[in-house]
Amino acid sequence: MTTAMLVGILIISIILIVLLIVKCKLHASIALVLAAFFVGITTDMPIDTLPTIIEKGVGGTLGFLTLIIGFGAILGKMLEVSGGAERIASTLLDKLGKERATWVMMLVGFIAGIPVFVEVGFVLLIPLVLVVAKDAGIPRLKVGLPLAVSLMTVHCIVPPHPAAMAIAAKLGADVGKVIVLGLLVGLPCAMIGGPLFVKFFCANIPTDDELLDTTPSIITARKTLPGFWITLFTILLPLLIMVGKTLLVISIDKGSIVMSYISFIGNPITALLISVFFAYWSLGLTRGLNLAELLSVSERAFTPIAGIFLIIGAGGAFSEILSVSGVGNGLKEALSTLPISPIILAWLIAALLHFAVGSATVAMISATGIVLPMMTGHPELKPEVMAIAIGAGAIALTQVTDSYFWLVKEYLGLTMTETIKRLTVATTLASIVGLCGALILNMIL
Repeated sequence: MTTAMLVGILIISIILIVLLIVKCKLHASIALVLAAFFVGITTDMPIDTLPTIIEKGVGGTLGFLTLIIGFGAILGKMLEVSGGAERIASTLLDKLGKERATWVMMLVGFIAGIPVFVEVGFVLLIPLVLVVAKDAGIPRLKVGLPLAVSLMTVHCIVPPHPAAMAIAAKLGADVGKVIVLGLLVGLPCAMIGGPLFVKFFCANIPTDDELLDTTPSIITARKTLPGFWITLFTILLPLLIMVGKTLLVISIDKGSIVMSYISFIGNPITALLISVFFAYWSLGLTRGLNLAELLSVSERAFTPIAGIFLIIGAGGAFSEILSVSGVGNGLKEALSTLPISPIILAWLIAALLHFAVGSATVAMISATGIVLPMMTGHPELKPEVMAIAIGAGAIALTQVTDSYFWLVKEYLGLTMTETIKRLTVATTLASIVGLCGALILNMIL
C-alpha cells in the first residue's frame, strides 16, 4: 500500500473511534478494538491473525501495568479513607495563609493527585474546595479550578499514573527520569494553568452567595487526621524509590550485586508494593484499622479501575495493529518530510485525540502507538521527553466529550459557557506550557 493510503486508513480509524465513543456511546475499549479490526482488515492482514495480534497487544501492555495500577489504586484509597488529603490541605493553609488559597489547592492537587485518578481525586477533594472558599471568602471557582488543572496535569504527565506509566513503558523510557521530568514540567503547567490563570482571567467573578451547609470543616476534623509529614512521605515514597534507583544507576557498576538489588527495589512493581505495605502501616494500622478492614479498603480500591484496565489494554491492541499493519511506518514516512519537530507532532496528536475522544488515557495510549515509529527515524529524541510531550498534549482541550469537564462543571456550579471559558482554556494553557517544557528539555538533555 502507498503511504497516502496507510495514512488515510489511520485517519479513518481515528474518526471511527470518535464516532463509536461520542455518537454510538460505546465504551472506549470496544471502540479501540473495533478500530483495530478495521485497520487490520483494510490493510489486507490475514483475518485469522487479528485476534492473536490483539491478544499480544493487550498482554504486552497490561503485563507490566496490571500490578502497578492495582497497587496505585490501593495507595489512593488509603489516602482517601485516612483523611490524608485533608491533612495536607489544612497544613498548607496554616503555613501559606488563606489569602493564598488558590496556590494551596493547586499544591494539594499536585501532591494528593499522585496516587489518585483524576476524577476520583476531584470528587475526594471537592469538600475542601467548598470549605476553603467559604473560609477565604472567595468564589469556589477560584479555588476549584487550580485543583482541577493540577490533578489533570499530574494524571497525564507523572507516573505511576496508569497512562503516564503505559506510555513510558511503550516508548522504552526510564520511569524514574519521566517522574523527575514530569514533576519539573508539571509544576509550571499547574501554576500557570491554575493560580496564575485565575488571578489574571477570573478576577471579576463574584463570590458565591452560599455554599453547601453539609461541607465538612477542616478545622473540626483536624484532630482525627494523620500527620502531615507521614502522609506526605507515604504519597511520595514510590516516586522516591524509583527516582532513587535512577540516580544510583549513574554511579554504580551495572554488573555488581548491589546494582541487582537496587534494580529490584527500584522496579515500579516492587516500589509500589513496598509503598502499599508502608501505607497499610502509616495510614491504616497506626490509626486503628485492623487487617480485615485493610483488606476491605483494598478490595474497594479495585472496583473503579476495571474500566482503566480495559481502555489501556485495548489501546495496546490498537497500537500493536498499527505497528504490524505498517500504518505506523506509513505515518512516519509522511511526517518525516514535514518541517515540524516530532515533539510538537506528538503533542498535537495527543491534544487532537483528547479533543475528539474525550479521554486523556485513550488519547495518550493511541498517540503513543502513532508516534512510536517516528522514534526510530530520530535517534536524537529522548523517549522520556516524548513521554512528557504526549502527556502534555493530553491535558489540552478538556471539553464536552470528557467526563471530567462535566464533573468540574457540576461541582463548581458553572454554566456550559463558563466551563469552556475557564476549564478548557486553563487546561489548554497548561498543555502549551508542557509543550514548551518538553522542547526545552530536548535541547538540554
